[in-house]
Formats: sequence, structure tokens, C-alpha cells
Amino acid sequence: MKLASELFEPEPPRWGLRGDPWVWRAMAERLATTYLPPSLNEVERLLYAEFDRLVSVNLASETAEWVVREEFAHGGLSSGAIHLNTWRAELIPLLLDRASSRVFS
Repeated sequence: MKLASELFEPEPPRWGLRGDPWVWRAMAERLATTYLPPSLNEVERLLYAEFDRLVSVNLASETAEWVVREEFAHGGLSSGAIHLNTWRAELIPLLLDRASSRVFS
């Protein structure tokens, strides 16, 4: 069994907005003691649920491109801004690809 937090290393080379790396790190920290579920579909559900818990946004249904959350603000003009489209199109798929290749291959 592998821990879900292992999927978060290494960090991606680019982000959507300034809050994205802070969400990434918070998700990794919260999943540090969580084992990966036995299927890729369950991994996807876990990642979406954890994102929702941290950001209070359902990625599957929210239509906004980005949101701002003060808890992920660490300085700068767009501090705390989280780019939902980047999470949908790049970051969650990256984590799922890692799960697929590292665990389910």
C-alpha cells in the first residue's frame, strides 16, 4: 500500500495562480496518513473530496474559473487565488496519472 501523499512529489513545474501550490501542499499534508484506495476511480473521488474540504469548492460542479481563499494567501497581488481550471485540466489529472503509473500499473 502506498500513501496518497506520495502522489504529490515532485511538485508540478507550473501553477495556475498563486494559491495553487499552497492547496497542493495542504492536500499532501492532509493525505499523509491516508492509504491510496484500491481503484483509480476511488483515488479520483478521494482527491476531489479533499480539494472540496480544503477549498470549499466542488470541482465537478463549480463553473467559476478561479476563487480566492484567505487561508492560502501568502503575499502578492493574486495571493490566495486558486485556478480551478488548472486543477481540473492539469493538477488532478497529473495526480491520477501518477497513481495509475506508480500503483495500478
